[in-house]
Amino acid sequence: MEQRESLNRADNDLKGITMRTHKHCQSYRVRIRMKGGQYFDRSFKSKTLAKKWKRDMESAIEHDRYEFTNPATKHTLAELIDLYIERVLPSKPKNAKNTRRHLIWWRREIGHLLLSQIRPSVIAEKRDDLLAGFVRNGKLRSSSTVIRYLSSLSHVFSKAVKEWEWVRENPVFKIEKPKQLQGRRRVLDEAEQKSLLKACEESGSRDLFLIVAMALGTGMRKGEIISLRWKNLNLHLAAEKGIIFLENTKNGKPRSILVTGLLLNFLRERRANQRDDALVFPSPNCPSRPVDIRSAWECALKKAGIEGFVFHGLRHQTASYAATIEDNPLVIGELLGHETLQMTKHYVHLPSSHMHAMVETLQTKIFQNYREGENEQLRK
Repeated sequence: MEQRESLNRADNDLKGITMRTHKHCQSYRVRIRMKGGQYFDRSFKSKTLAKKWKRDMESAIEHDRYEFTNPATKHTLAELIDLYIERVLPSKPKNAKNTRRHLIWWRREIGHLLLSQIRPSVIAEKRDDLLAGFVRNGKLRSSSTVIRYLSSLSHVFSKAVKEWEWVRENPVFKIEKPKQLQGRRRVLDEAEQKSLLKACEESGSRDLFLIVAMALGTGMRKGEIISLRWKNLNLHLAAEKGIIFLENTKNGKPRSILVTGLLLNFLRERRANQRDDALVFPSPNCPSRPVDIRSAWECALKKAGIEGFVFHGLRHQTASYAATIEDNPLVIGELLGHETLQMTKHYVHLPSSHMHAMVETLQTKIFQNYREGENEQLRK
């Protein structure tokens, strides 16, 4: 029995070793094949050395100590990002432009490093660089923007871990994300909201007031509003009711939103002589692209004396108003299109009568101080 086990062990030691006869000597080539077709080989003059190297290699591979078996030691971050941009980004058109910008930044900063060299400390250092950087308006880059940079990189590494098996873990998970300022989530009081609407109405931008009004009255995201085309609106659902169809939303779930009162009137006036495929809010310089209201929005905030408030805060404003009218979070969540609600629709649908009542009350309450006669300047 002991002799048989010894012979079996010897056979295993010789497996993968090929003897080659040369003119004046012999050599022993060892080849070890890995999963995926990768293999390693080396030649030795001695069978003993060949067997020892084979045993050492197999042990190192088994215990994950051989660095060349790990793709992270062969590929750079730049290669990983390029692969992601080529294969994954085209399937994410919603935020592809921003994601690409984030990834190009990471590629430029640390793309030359091997994936095995991308430690949490490296990413944390670059996170701090982002936080200390200035954006085009001369202000420090916000924490929420830095979080989006980290999120873009994190998704790349998640793909590398789960599907491509280039790395074993996501280093972004190990670093601390910047804390967002609570002021960016705050809700305006009644006086602030009135001042903001007035500043938007008096803005030099033709579109700012209506865009802000729609954000407040519908809970729509800025991107959803400025990308609207007239074919997405039915402004004659009834005498005093219209509907906005959102087929392509951030979370991929279609939804529809009621418009009434002033919002409906403003949209009907703007609809005149517009093609169905035209943008509701086109850029004055390039009608095929949405308008850019960033400068006008910042000027309106400054004129209204409001600090620490961003456009996305209007969604919080809408939710807060809606909560005073309707205590059912499912109804409010459906209005805002929250991803956490399990209400995926395979087709665009009309809101329920309950939703109609809540939205009508919401829009009336928000714009109760704005009578049609006070908005002649907007109509012009």
